[in-house]
Amino acid sequence: MSTPLLEARNLRKSYAGIEALKGVSFELLAGEVHALVGENDAGKSTLIKILTGAVEPDEGSIALRGQRITRNSPVSARSLGIAAIYQQPTLFPDLSVEENIALSVEGSPLWRFVDWKKRRANAVKLLEKVGAKIDPDRPVRTLSMPDQQIVAIAKALGSEAKILILDEPTASLTDREVERLFDLIRTLRTERAGVIYVSHRIEEIHAIADRITILRDGENVGTWLAGELTRPSLIEKMAGRPVAAVFPKRSAPVGEVGLELRGLSSERAGVHNVSLSVHRGEIMGLAGLVGSGRTELAQTIFGLTPADSGEIMLFGKPVRIRSPREAIEQRIGHLPEDRRAHGLVLEMPIYANTSLATLKRLSCFGLLRRREERELAGSFIERLGVKCPSADVEAGSLSGGNQQKVALARWLAGQPEILILDEPTQGVDVASKAEIHALVTDLAAQGMTILMISSDLLEIIGMSDRIAVMRGGKIAGILSRAEATRPKILSLALGHPIQERPAIIPRGGNEEG
Repeated sequence: MSTPLLEARNLRKSYAGIEALKGVSFELLAGEVHALVGENDAGKSTLIKILTGAVEPDEGSIALRGQRITRNSPVSARSLGIAAIYQQPTLFPDLSVEENIALSVEGSPLWRFVDWKKRRANAVKLLEKVGAKIDPDRPVRTLSMPDQQIVAIAKALGSEAKILILDEPTASLTDREVERLFDLIRTLRTERAGVIYVSHRIEEIHAIADRITILRDGENVGTWLAGELTRPSLIEKMAGRPVAAVFPKRSAPVGEVGLELRGLSSERAGVHNVSLSVHRGEIMGLAGLVGSGRTELAQTIFGLTPADSGEIMLFGKPVRIRSPREAIEQRIGHLPEDRRAHGLVLEMPIYANTSLATLKRLSCFGLLRRREERELAGSFIERLGVKCPSADVEAGSLSGGNQQKVALARWLAGQPEILILDEPTQGVDVASKAEIHALVTDLAAQGMTILMISSDLLEIIGMSDRIAVMRGGKIAGILSRAEATRPKILSLALGHPIQERPAIIPRGGNEEG
């Protein structure tokens, strides 16, 4: 085997006596996409920080093309061609696209004249290389998150980076944008660049990676060719538990119809003539492609985009829901798709987030009873297993899985009878996913009526009693648990028969049965 482009050996790092990395080794070859996976707190972030020079290891070494890096720092890492693109791109929002790109392309002498024509030409060339049709004059703050990520990649390429670290790069991307990113990664591979790809999305890892390294509890579990690991085996190695434990679905007694939709439509939401019923004790999965209307239907039920026509029935009685306040009064809870933007107030402590949907109950003459608020938060921290020092820490300081638990606690505190979950495990690690699935299963067993939206077909199939598939804002069909398969769901979602294969074809051709 040729000399690795980047090699880390026996890296150790501790924080306040807690070992984040326990002798981890990792290598990246030129022209390789190497996936780095593991649960939250597995050590991925610490390893990335060491590779990019943001953190100094306690022990171990890093070598670039066989030459040991003696003193690493963010500046020296960039000069050596190592660049990291994070889920939230590190760009200057008030500068233009071309100005942001210029920061990595141009030198920084004490003073100089700016060659605006050359600067623009460089920006256009790099944007064309990444396949982006973005006006170089646009301020970065006016760009969508996917376009900001593309600009960040163009900026990295402008600095002639040969090692690109992509940390959860597709969290805010549509399927089409993911494919555009993958095309770019494939181009980088042909140019002999090395890509470290960090993601919780296992189907993407199989689609783009050459090799996979798994970290667990700060240790290297092992490295495999992507084709050597099926999805179940990858999950099992990440979590240290059988895949069945990640989807602990069990049958629960099904009671009366809790939520019924009769010809529900909302022109603003793009929801058309939806009829659906969900029983007490039932988990109704809602599947479909991006843009199929799943999230929009949830928002219509919850009053964010009220219905123009049709009926919403709760336990056999018609109700009119014109706002989230009215939905909450009807004991409907709604965990939104984007927990960071709509599910939590990241700057507020856990106890304040937990009480957001129950402030009326916790108040007396307009004054909030703080002791009861903290007791409520404490009870859910214990019940949901939220890992945090106390209820006083900011929600934004928690890992993705723990943030999701706090967002869920906010609605459970209101004791809902109907619970709508939109992508409840998006962006969380396998262990947190298993815990959230177990909680949802318990809630159904207690008689709650649950509508669960997910883009993860394995999750939908593993957790649902029945599955409603949406297409174009309408229900394309409903499948029982016994008849639900990936091909049948995708066939309904696409509107025509398809071959029995996943939406994204794994590079190694290996997929679970």
